[in-house]
Amino acid sequence: MEPSEALKIADENELDLVMIAPTAVPPVCKVMDYGKYKFEEMKREKEAKKKQKTIEIKEIRISPNIDQHDFEFKAKNAISFLKAGNKVKITLRFKGREASYSELGEKVLLRFKDALEDYGVVEKEPKLEGRNMTMLVVPKVG
Repeated sequence: MEPSEALKIADENELDLVMIAPTAVPPVCKVMDYGKYKFEEMKREKEAKKKQKTIEIKEIRISPNIDQHDFEFKAKNAISFLKAGNKVKITLRFKGREASYSELGEKVLLRFKDALEDYGVVEKEPKLEGRNMTMLVVPKVG
């Protein structure tokens, strides 16, 4: 159909002529109410966005000389974050001369790894970055 004919039909029905596939030979057009189409498309996108689950990164800060009770409390919090489907970033901060004993910090993070192994998998192994040592744990799938 000629473009002028299609425009005439669209005007008669008080609708819009919308180009569906401009790269096709010949280009494909459709007669429709464009405002209604955009509204419904926006509504579908909004509905799809509602169903998406956003994953947050929760951070837990500890020190290398953490007490047993504090360790258990922080581990319990990390488990609850993992159960909720969030990633957990465990940051171990060294103060003063503690930085020279980074192996103690690594032991604490490995203890965390063992405590969380039923609920999460270590995505990023313990790594020293300046005065902080970090480890990232993601929830187990299935």
